[in-house]
Amino acid sequence: MAILVTGGAGFIGSHAVKHFIERGEEVVVVDNLSTGHRAAVHQQATFYEADVADSARIETILRNHSVTAVVHFAAFSLVGESVVLPYRYYRNNTCGTLGLLEAMDAAGVKQIVFSSTAATYGIPDEMPIRETTPQRPINPYGHSKLFVERILRDKVLSDAEFGFVALRYFNVAGAAADGSLGEDHDPETHLIPIALQPAIEKRHCVTIFGSDYETDDGTCIRDYIHVEDLCDAHRLALGAIRPGDARFYNLGIGRGFSVKEVIDAATRVTGQNVPIELGERRPGDPPVLVAAADAAREELGWQPQMTDLDEIIGSAWRWYQQHPDGYADAATRSADNG
Repeated sequence: MAILVTGGAGFIGSHAVKHFIERGEEVVVVDNLSTGHRAAVHQQATFYEADVADSARIETILRNHSVTAVVHFAAFSLVGESVVLPYRYYRNNTCGTLGLLEAMDAAGVKQIVFSSTAATYGIPDEMPIRETTPQRPINPYGHSKLFVERILRDKVLSDAEFGFVALRYFNVAGAAADGSLGEDHDPETHLIPIALQPAIEKRHCVTIFGSDYETDDGTCIRDYIHVEDLCDAHRLALGAIRPGDARFYNLGIGRGFSVKEVIDAATRVTGQNVPIELGERRPGDPPVLVAAADAAREELGWQPQMTDLDEIIGSAWRWYQQHPDGYADAATRSADNG
């Protein structure tokens, strides 16, 4: 009996694989390595370089390993890129998930935890954002995830044995406590790693996109959740799936930090000044995005452990100090030892 983790070579997926294995689960990983890193996959996981859209191959993997549940991370997630390349996002995120679901049907797998996103809410009318807040995505990435949520709802209505939990993440950050895993994107678009890059001479300065928002310091505010707390939510979500049940949960700490606060925290953590430059607002950037995660706490028993911004950034900083070139360091060491 095993768990299939799609996108298990990515930032969040690799941490989830580690989390499950350390708790005694048998884990099978599927990743096409288009953005993930083979070096990030736990050595005790069974790895397949494959695409979730390849229904026949995924069905074979599900059957061969007697998989009982799927945790589905595999997706493209760059908002700006989705605006420029919408077909790519619908084909990969939405159609790819359809391929996965067809494979699950064929193999008789009836449980899935879906990696959704706060981007399904678009620019909300209320704050904090609750699961009942209207979902009005403003970019193809958000739409591609919302379409999957609707497909999953329809699947539950058509199959009384099928059940799922969709987790709508806010801003995921940080790194594994033991320094074995971290965030390594190319290009990097997330604020916390960008704010740390000047300290390892990977970036000259950090651009603040918009300093005239109606917030205390004029910059956007976001809710940051540590990646290991997110993994724990997935573990709890797996245990909460019931046949014929559709559940949706926001995941965040319920407190927002501004761009300037993140940069100030990066300065404190690294002990080095973070040079900044002011840029124009990015189209569609909401001033504030903060989660109301009461439902996850009350129904799943989820309790985030790392809610201090300096601690979240500190865990990421330890990863970057040990891996200034990201997973390229691990690949180099592996080649040297091979």
